[in-house]
Amino acid sequence: MSQPASPSVAEGEAGPRLPRPAPAERPYAAANQARPAEGWNAFAGDRLLVALVGRHAPWAAERAGRLGALAGDPEVQEQARLANRHAPELRTHDRFGNRIDWVEFHPAWHALMDRAFAHEVPSLAWTAEAPGGHFARAVQSYLWNQVEQGVGCPTGMTYAAWPGLRQPEFRLWREKTVSGVYDPRPLPLAEKRGASIGYAMTEKQGGSDLRETVTEARFLEDTPEGRVYLLNGHKWFFSVPVSDGFFTLARAREGVSCFFVPGFLPDGSRNRLRLQRLKDKCGNRSNASSEVEYHDCLAWLVGEAGHGIREILSHSHLTRLDFAVGSAGLMRQALTLALAHTRSRRGFGLALADQPMMTNILADLAIDCEAATLLAFRVARATDAMETEEKERLFARLTTPLAKFWNCRRAAPFVVEALECHGGNGFIEENPMARLYREAPLNAIWEGTSNMMAMDVLRTLRKTPEAGEVAMDELAAARGSDAGYDRWLDRLGDELARPRNDDGHGRRLTAMLATALQAAALHADGHPESFQAFCRSRLSADAIGWGQVYGTLEDSPEMRAIVERATVA
Repeated sequence: MSQPASPSVAEGEAGPRLPRPAPAERPYAAANQARPAEGWNAFAGDRLLVALVGRHAPWAAERAGRLGALAGDPEVQEQARLANRHAPELRTHDRFGNRIDWVEFHPAWHALMDRAFAHEVPSLAWTAEAPGGHFARAVQSYLWNQVEQGVGCPTGMTYAAWPGLRQPEFRLWREKTVSGVYDPRPLPLAEKRGASIGYAMTEKQGGSDLRETVTEARFLEDTPEGRVYLLNGHKWFFSVPVSDGFFTLARAREGVSCFFVPGFLPDGSRNRLRLQRLKDKCGNRSNASSEVEYHDCLAWLVGEAGHGIREILSHSHLTRLDFAVGSAGLMRQALTLALAHTRSRRGFGLALADQPMMTNILADLAIDCEAATLLAFRVARATDAMETEEKERLFARLTTPLAKFWNCRRAAPFVVEALECHGGNGFIEENPMARLYREAPLNAIWEGTSNMMAMDVLRTLRKTPEAGEVAMDELAAARGSDAGYDRWLDRLGDELARPRNDDGHGRRLTAMLATALQAAALHADGHPESFQAFCRSRLSADAIGWGQVYGTLEDSPEMRAIVERATVA
């Protein structure tokens, strides 16, 4: 059937009459939008953190307050957004064709690095003027992870590098890494005002198994600066390749050994490392991670030849601690953003935070965040005492991989729930929640996957069973305070007594022990209401749904008080 002809303007008809557009001076109002999460201080407004610092390192409070103010500073938040929006770019050659192997970062990245180094995020543990340096430095890292996580990689690696620079020939490196100055210029160390350190261990064929290292180290000569080797090979993951120096592994005649590689040689030329490409990562977009090849790359032996894995693992205690702390800080930022949104946006006649189901979710998140924070800082305090107290050394040896395992595992589902508190607004790139969503899974992989952490916990219990006894002594302090907690300790004791001739139950045991240690930390340093709610929801035989979904706390009068305490003042 034919269609009727359309009216034609050419035939003299005016066509349909359209309504006039709305005047430009009368735009639609953005009603009932949440207030921006800015103007807050991540230290001064955090009741738990202020109390912890007052109890364990009061001398660090002023520093923490200055850094905490950056988390809620709109200018700094914009720098974090820009640094992640404009990813670093690889420049293998300059415009004249000379090989330079360099990475260009957005100015916002450099501004953030400058702030982090000035606030002693990499250095405070080594320059502290009072006891508790590792704890105080952990506070700075916790706060920085509420600013921008990509910069947390170079600050954490530089922090962990200090013990590896103990040889006399590295004296200048030690001075420059704790100078409190970020100097991005591509220059030899002697011409720099400050230095940052990186690590490059992973190879294509080996992954986490460092015994499979195939990069070759050829002895060159002995010098006043140490034993010099030439490296040839590759590394599959090399984060922050513009670091001034970095630790790496290579196979010498004696076996896998640890080496320190300067980024530039004393004559000003680039050391012979060739950046192949930058990783196009899911998250951590502001930070450059690369693949690299060594072509007679100059390096100095660190420690004993043939004992490189042992040397590198001695640094990993600090990097793993930093990831446990960093994940807790990331969770704190996600919680702060969720609280800010739900308290200032309304739905169905109430602020979202006052809707009963949302109150339950926020309280559950607040408890989890408090527990993760206290666990991380308990390990940091043990790290401070490792050199003087044997029990604390054993406790730190066992709980560092445990805290990394548990906090990093909890971060991802935690951030997903905090994002959902924002509704669709949480999934928009302009919202920092989207960045946290992409960032959260990474910490569980970096510096050893969850399986590696659980294996390390099992290995410690097998080789030093007294470490397990020290942990159980710590847990005994809260026995009798909650029936569910007592039953959990009984089950944990049975689990520890099982023959440990296989690794299949490693995650189960590590998770049970981590949960108990969180409860004990809440009992010692947290709020009593948080401890009781934690035990009822995580340890009770009657707990329903927890572990699968947040917001399954039983109704209790203290729920709103828990949310209120977690809200940044």
